[in-house]
Amino acid sequence: MSSTTNSPTHHTSTIGAIGAPSRRNTELALLIFAVVIPVFAYANVGLAIDNRVPSGLLSYGLGLGLLAGVAHLVVRKFAPYADPLLLPLATLLNGLGLVVIWRLDQSKLLQAIGQAGDKAPNQLMYTAMGIALFVVALIFLKDHRVLQRYTYISMVTALVLLLLPLVPGLGLPVYGAKIWIHVGSFSIQPGEFAKIVLAVFFAGYLMVKRDALALASRRFMGLYLPRGRDLGPILVVWVISILILVFETDLGTSLLFFGMFVIMLYVATERTSWIVFGLLMSAAGAVGVASFEPHVHQRVQAWLNPMNEYKLSRSGAPGVHSEQLQQALWAFGSGGTLGSGLGQGHSDLIRFAANSDFILATFGEELGLAGLMAILLIYGLIVERGVRTALAARDPFGKLLAIGLSGAFALQVFVVSGGVMGLIPLTGMTMPFLAYGGSSVIANWALIGVLIRISDTARRPAPAPASNPDAEMTQVVRP
Repeated sequence: MSSTTNSPTHHTSTIGAIGAPSRRNTELALLIFAVVIPVFAYANVGLAIDNRVPSGLLSYGLGLGLLAGVAHLVVRKFAPYADPLLLPLATLLNGLGLVVIWRLDQSKLLQAIGQAGDKAPNQLMYTAMGIALFVVALIFLKDHRVLQRYTYISMVTALVLLLLPLVPGLGLPVYGAKIWIHVGSFSIQPGEFAKIVLAVFFAGYLMVKRDALALASRRFMGLYLPRGRDLGPILVVWVISILILVFETDLGTSLLFFGMFVIMLYVATERTSWIVFGLLMSAAGAVGVASFEPHVHQRVQAWLNPMNEYKLSRSGAPGVHSEQLQQALWAFGSGGTLGSGLGQGHSDLIRFAANSDFILATFGEELGLAGLMAILLIYGLIVERGVRTALAARDPFGKLLAIGLSGAFALQVFVVSGGVMGLIPLTGMTMPFLAYGGSSVIANWALIGVLIRISDTARRPAPAPASNPDAEMTQVVRP
């Protein structure tokens, strides 16, 4: 028979803040690799082209390393608990893009048509501007929830950005698409910045309206159909995306705009029916516009029969015909599994879009299927870290904003790579971080900055609970 006695008093320490590691040293180690790999690739290209190490290797390495170092120090100071992978992954893609743009700068064919020679230095300047915007976003955006106050201002700003290319004298069509504005010698693609502002608006709007949009009136074939009056928002966004497609003949921005809204709507309401409605409406709109809009129709024809378009282009047949897609398919085919080697391909035959829309074809030819899969995997990791940030976010606005930005990034990668590979019609958008273009690289660095800010807030340790004197002394009862 045992007796129950009180043991000596046992002191317990007050629970402190959850000690989550900041992971900044992990980020720094990965960032070193993200700079070293493009530097080796740069040397590889120079050796392949003229059997010597490029004279600009040191300046290129120092420039990229300095930019990456500044970004890392700002993250370490202003977002110490942010995701450690986002910055190195973006830096690696940006660095590899600079290498391949410089490789295409050496092409005599592209130099002859004025599409090469000075693109890489310009892209490095745009990268510096992008990282400057990244730094500004982290320093001045202390809390992403502040953006929620500007929900409807964001909507107006996004509409202005999308409509600017239609202003006479300001917007000029480039290769059929009216997505650029020109001021003197300076040009910008406002749609790249509109996707970030739109994500802010959609996140703020859906956070307030998600309960109403989630209500279902009836069930049909396993899907919950939304109420008729709740279809209004998706119809408005659909109509605007169709108008963009009609007036700007820009399939890429239209798909990105509508697709991002559908993804965020699905995440906010958890209703699969919105995905089905979104796919049906985007397909109906694209087919309808392609049937009467000549530019969109031509891109569909080039997608359906690229070899025929190549022959018509080479024969000088009347009308606008593009040989780019067929050239890109040949580039992928000649690359095989392991590629021809950096600097040893012939993707410059794609001509004026070789360093922008079709830069993925250069990677496919010179790095092969293995290298191309690695590039797409890096993009996939960025999206995965963005979705992980959305899952970790403690507030609904942050969750929706992170998933919206990640979804927009994923959609852009899909529509560009899908178009270059012949999976879907060409859209004219640029591959994030890889392709030549100031608007794209600056806007995507801003996007990464906002994601890092959300991830810092999500991963930041909870504050220590207030000390409770009554809990300091505990009695342990033992049999």
